[in-house]
Amino acid sequence: MGQHKSRLISNWFATAHPVPRQADAEWANHGVALLPLGVRFDALRVPAPRIHAAVGSDDRGTVGKALEGWLHGPVVRDIRTGSGLYYVLIAPDAPWEGSAERLGQDIYLAVPRVDTQVSPVTFWAVPPQHPGQLCDPAHLAALLATAEPLAVES
Repeated sequence: MGQHKSRLISNWFATAHPVPRQADAEWANHGVALLPLGVRFDALRVPAPRIHAAVGSDDRGTVGKALEGWLHGPVVRDIRTGSGLYYVLIAPDAPWEGSAERLGQDIYLAVPRVDTQVSPVTFWAVPPQHPGQLCDPAHLAALLATAEPLAVES
């Protein structure tokens, strides 16, 4: 991804913050910025075992490619706790009736820098490809539905 494109995507994410320059400073200093949800995007929090069961792998590259193919949008992976969590970024007004927990208003999400891999614990499982790109929650529901029969059989 080119530097100009990365900057456009970063600017789009930064405008979710009440002080966009602070988001830029957090990315520069820490590799992640805490951005408020409910402004530009919400997040669906999915435990890693559900995603791994749905895609049939826990390999980072394999999971990233599968999620990109299913969701066509950005996904953040956070491995600070247990087996980790995936955060599927969706529009604040997108309907969601699934079992993954929706995070929105009054919640902040650690969003990694777009242009480099800095943080070993929070990173893009699927990096955004253009400003405003978000996932369709119906695609996540379909992906997670593929894992349900596997859970029942085990």
